[in-house]
Amino acid sequence: MDIMEVIKDQVENNDILLYMKGSPNQPMCGFSAQTVQAVMECGQKFAYVDVLSNPEIRENLPKYANWPTFPQLWVKGELVGGCDIITDMHQKGELKSVLEEAAPAE
Repeated sequence: MDIMEVIKDQVENNDILLYMKGSPNQPMCGFSAQTVQAVMECGQKFAYVDVLSNPEIRENLPKYANWPTFPQLWVKGELVGGCDIITDMHQKGELKSVLEEAAPAE
């Protein structure tokens, strides 16, 4: 499977997916830390991919997404945005409802 297919598969098969630097427990940049905090405060489970330990994804995701920076939050196969957009949505109370709608029923 080529890397674009891997990314497509990740995006399509995870309802809430965060591409970030590091992990939720150990973010490796301030933007990833802010974004993961906003997402975690919404209380939904989410998948993540550490782009630092996946250099091929780090190199190709910006082309796939047409978005140059990390982190990137994907919900139901759609790019929601990066740090600024996610923190803004969280402050306005919009992020929680977007994630709740996307979360699989338990």
